[in-house]
Amino acid sequence: MHSDAPALSLNGPWRFRLSPGAPPTEEIAAEGFDDTSWNTIPVPSHWVLQGDGEYGRPIYTNVQYPFPIDAPHVPDENPTGDYRRTFVVPAEWSGSERIVLRFDGVESLFKVWVNGQEIGSASGSRLAHEFEVTDAVRAGENTIAVRVHQWSAASYLEDQDQWWLPGIFRDVTVIARPQGGIEDAWLRTAYADGLGTVATEVTADAGAFPVTLRIPELGVEQVWAAPGDVTPVSAGTVEPWTAETPRLYTATLSSAAESIDFRLGFRTVEIRGDRFLVNGRRVVFHGMNRHETHPERGRVFDEQHARDDLARMKRFNVNAIRTSHYPPHPRLLDLADELGFWVIDECDLETHGFSANDWVANPSDDPIWRDAYLDRIRRTVERDKNHPSIVIWSLGNESGTGANLAAMSAWVHARDPERPVHYEGDYAGEYTDVYSRMYSSISETTEIGTDGSLAPLLGCTPAQGARQRTKPFLLCEYAHAMGNGPGALDQYEALVHEHPRLHGGFVWEWRDHGVLTTTPDGVPFYAYGGDFDEVVHDGNFVMDGMVLSDDTPTPGLHEFKTVAQPIRFLFDIDSVELANLRHTADASDLRFLWRIEHDGAPVTAGELEVSALAAGSSISVPLPRIPVADIGETWLTIDAVLRDDTAWAEAGHVVASAQLDRSAVTPVIPALAVAPQGSAEGTLALGPALFENGRLVSIAGRRVDGPRLELWRAPTDNDEGASSADPRGSDASIDGVSSAELWRGQGLDRLTHRIVEASGDASGIRTLTKVSAANSAHSVLVDTAWSLIDGELDLRVEILPSTGWGTVWPRIGVRFELPDEDGASIDGAAWFGRGPLESYPDSRHAAHVGRFESTIADLSVDYARPQETGHRSDTRTLTLRTAEGDQFSLTFLPDTRGRRPGFTLSRNTPQQLTGATHPFELPESDTSHLIIDAAQHGLGSRACGPDVSPDSALRPEARTIRIRFTIA
Repeated sequence: MHSDAPALSLNGPWRFRLSPGAPPTEEIAAEGFDDTSWNTIPVPSHWVLQGDGEYGRPIYTNVQYPFPIDAPHVPDENPTGDYRRTFVVPAEWSGSERIVLRFDGVESLFKVWVNGQEIGSASGSRLAHEFEVTDAVRAGENTIAVRVHQWSAASYLEDQDQWWLPGIFRDVTVIARPQGGIEDAWLRTAYADGLGTVATEVTADAGAFPVTLRIPELGVEQVWAAPGDVTPVSAGTVEPWTAETPRLYTATLSSAAESIDFRLGFRTVEIRGDRFLVNGRRVVFHGMNRHETHPERGRVFDEQHARDDLARMKRFNVNAIRTSHYPPHPRLLDLADELGFWVIDECDLETHGFSANDWVANPSDDPIWRDAYLDRIRRTVERDKNHPSIVIWSLGNESGTGANLAAMSAWVHARDPERPVHYEGDYAGEYTDVYSRMYSSISETTEIGTDGSLAPLLGCTPAQGARQRTKPFLLCEYAHAMGNGPGALDQYEALVHEHPRLHGGFVWEWRDHGVLTTTPDGVPFYAYGGDFDEVVHDGNFVMDGMVLSDDTPTPGLHEFKTVAQPIRFLFDIDSVELANLRHTADASDLRFLWRIEHDGAPVTAGELEVSALAAGSSISVPLPRIPVADIGETWLTIDAVLRDDTAWAEAGHVVASAQLDRSAVTPVIPALAVAPQGSAEGTLALGPALFENGRLVSIAGRRVDGPRLELWRAPTDNDEGASSADPRGSDASIDGVSSAELWRGQGLDRLTHRIVEASGDASGIRTLTKVSAANSAHSVLVDTAWSLIDGELDLRVEILPSTGWGTVWPRIGVRFELPDEDGASIDGAAWFGRGPLESYPDSRHAAHVGRFESTIADLSVDYARPQETGHRSDTRTLTLRTAEGDQFSLTFLPDTRGRRPGFTLSRNTPQQLTGATHPFELPESDTSHLIIDAAQHGLGSRACGPDVSPDSALRPEARTIRIRFTIA
């Protein structure tokens, strides 16, 4: 609570010493102990992120415990940090009833002494702990000592997927509690039919009364003369709080000695049947799982960075946060109240490492741990209960199941019956109010959304499954955003609108957890598991965010924004139906701007006249007259943009967008038959191109090598994933085997070439090449034909796989090498097609058709582990550039089915990307590499979730690539 009681922050420099184990206690407890030889460390901070490795190193694990599973014991080799500082207590505090010492976050177990007196100890790293120090402190200078152990019994309950980062990492405060102060208060608000109420629960001694509640804006002033009265107070007509309209009212609760400020949001949370409702309306969560992480500060909170992060979420149409897997810094929830998010507040609990031993001795079902479980949920709820943004309480994450979790749920239901309880591991629905799952496939999620007696739900008997189908369903984790991906966000979104029981979900996760460090020679990079020589670690599995470690939004986040946009566009011949998918807000805050382009060039623009569009309603709006180009493409784009500045974006920010193709139908240009009669041996010229023995060596005097068949892509994290295949067989997976493993087994990364035939004369050049890999009987025939058409160089490549290929392919394309000349490299591109960001078959909604340009560096994404990146699909034209200007342009012609190639332009080959584990390991290059793809495999989410769906999977098949070259 925000109280006017006097408080003193102990944040700042502290004396610090790290020991490999616990030294004698008396050393630091004594007031006169000489700590001048110790170093200084900031509080809050993590000691492993201070001192350039002097105080140990971070450890990343997802599931594994970094110590033996010997609960509740931990090793004697237990890094222990000792902290000391002095602070001055003002003389006027002598009249206080109590003086309290508060720690908002310490990992893991800590003990406190003040002026040599032992005060107490506590654990629960992401929870608040308060100690009464009234008898230990004195007016004037005081000494505080704190001992923090990295490992403790509590560590078994804190096996969250994150870095282990010990230390005092949240605020430390000394608080003077006044005589007649208010110890606790809960202002429970409700909203119905335009009216708000407040039920006030006050915890205080009788001497604190009378207590007065004031809400000046609503004219409320209510006085309680004695404890125990929680009769709701009518607030009259109010505006409701929602994630879209986060209306807050300032309230104060005062006794004669203390005044506490609140920001009230009036809203009612309920479950009605299988619907989760706020203020009587169904909620759809377009959410993110959010860890507290920063590349330099770790979990140390920075309010401006947090505010910027939440504003970024709002700009990308994120409306919900799951605080995975612990309560965040309390100010984060203030910001969520203010900016507007639906929040699932999760308890500081995970015991995932016990799964390695089939959950034997898991604390969740062991009575000896019950008090610890209940303590954690009580601290969570009591600290955060006044936040209107919190609409669901979560017991924790991946801790199996058992009686202790059921006891936590029972306590929450008794304490706060107005907010539902969530826990994903309760598959049978014994003690939770919503049905929650992680990473269920599209087919399984569809079954969950239906009423029929389809396949049984995971972990449920038929009767339990029937009960779960009566509850609201949410995906507490889905669309694992690791590296390049995820795919199929649009399919999950479609299910939400088809099945009202489905209430959306929370992407795993918001941000990469990279730790900024340097190589031995000083090159900065973002480290992941294993980069600090951990004994056990889980590699780059900590780099699984929609935002990179340096705050850069990924293409996956742009895809999420488009899929989750709150306005839906449905085009007809001369009109567009606009549907407002919001929970509460109408569309009066938006302007609908349109523009028409011919082959990406602006023609005309304007604004649609849109009348009132309430939440949940639709309206048909006439389209402007669209002049259609005689030659080329005609595109209409409509952007719904903010009318005015908001707290999270400026006016003009695009909230939603859609395109309509009004191009005239153009016939497919037939390919010219090339049948040269002469030999291709030696040097042959064909217009601006020069060939040697049938192979291209230059165009317009610039060296060019190619095309060569390319079937390999540097495996994405999802390609490397081997999570279980969908038992319903709805994807391309082989259970427990990654696509990348299959591709390597087939030799797709090490193809060899043999020219079968080669011919050439003045009419053209043609080669037939057989491509295969060592120890493989499978092959691909590549028929390459060059000719001159109307003075332009024309290329047709026919790609025909042999029979017997047994799995999907990463790509079907051809590669050109473009060496640097006289220090000038192909270092940029301009194109007409989908962009500006990369796109793939199951992640392309954010890629609109238009004209774009980019440097070669910006065409790729700096994923923490190098992998496939940079593909632009459906390309019409591509111009390659050097610093001197345009070199030549390529026109990509559609095949007989109207499919256009895409391109990737990079300074590294797919094989070089594959060989690097960090960006700094990529070799220096003197060549640019252009890959023209007839097709790419989808992305999926198989790093920890479903594989690529069949409609986005690339099977070995015959493909044609047609290109025209124009010299600049």
